[in-house]
Amino acid sequence: MDHSAARTTAANQLHVVLVLAAATGGIGAHVRSLAHGLVAHGVTVTVCAPDGSDQLFGFSRAGARLHTVEITPTAGARSDALAIGELRKAFTGADVVHAHGMRAALLSDLALRTAGRFPGLRPQTPLVVTSHHAMLATGMERRLQRLMERRVVRAADLVLGASSDLVARARELGATDARLGPVAAPPIPLGRLDRAASRAALAAGEKQPVVLAVGRLVPQKCFGLLLDAVPHFADAEPMVLLVGDGPERAALRERITNEKLPVDLLGYRTDVPDLLAAADVVVVSSRWEARSLVVQEAMRAGVPVVSTAVGGVPELVGDAAVLVPFADPAALGGAVRELLADPDRRERLADAGRQQATTWPDEAATVAQVLSTYDELVQRG
Repeated sequence: MDHSAARTTAANQLHVVLVLAAATGGIGAHVRSLAHGLVAHGVTVTVCAPDGSDQLFGFSRAGARLHTVEITPTAGARSDALAIGELRKAFTGADVVHAHGMRAALLSDLALRTAGRFPGLRPQTPLVVTSHHAMLATGMERRLQRLMERRVVRAADLVLGASSDLVARARELGATDARLGPVAAPPIPLGRLDRAASRAALAAGEKQPVVLAVGRLVPQKCFGLLLDAVPHFADAEPMVLLVGDGPERAALRERITNEKLPVDLLGYRTDVPDLLAAADVVVVSSRWEARSLVVQEAMRAGVPVVSTAVGGVPELVGDAAVLVPFADPAALGGAVRELLADPDRRERLADAGRQQATTWPDEAATVAQVLSTYDELVQRG
């Protein structure tokens, strides 16, 4: 009997393997959300991730099996060979492999291509790839990333792009099937403090505006552009809070000190809902975003957003945020200054943001969409 042909697509008979490289932000949260939702639908879920990822995101607490696979950010002959070997073990008996990010996808494809030589592994197992980020490297690294990206999207049975530009990119590179697969923001937890208490905890003046930026301190987020923009609204005497950690922290701190900017580097925080309660404006200065989690959190919380018009941000926010060109500190700072001077406009944007947020797919809808694609691919196979 052909057991693979006898499989049905009933959710409780599916075994799905989710694969990700080292992640500290949106990708890990998305995979955790998927794992939790799929398990609730009766799917057997295995998550392949580097050591320590489970402590960060709680994949096992979401009901998933955990298989440790060290997928390094860059290629290495020994590390890649070890990772491919572990992936082969994890893929045994899988109905669908769903890789998140290009490195995870490349190694997953290599593991599946050699599957025929290993008992229990099926080379025809569908490979789904979610593209979460644009390739932003330069020089030789950019050329290598492009080669990897092209190979991955052509090898995948389905590419899900977190934003429309990523879908267009996959199609341009030769994907046989590329679709929009929005990444829902997890529900933001309720804050402990109301606006007055949160502002008091920050020692913000009674009428002092609070400008908030949140994200990993990495080149993609371009917090240097935010620092360039601060002098354009400094006459409002704001408290500017930069929340997050990462490799650019020391350089940003040095700039803040040398230029005497009214910016506080708060590092990694777990009380972002309380900080949003205190904020008058949230600023996103990124070079590229798909579906920015902080934008979604801010708009759900009713905080006006000023963002660079990059990647998937315009389709995410519609008319409910202020968008400015990237790499234009005067435009970014001017937009913040104008909002801080106009409380009525801030209130209108807050209302519009809450309304726009009702149009976004939630976690349940995202899981249902992904599950339907798994069913489709298994039936097709």
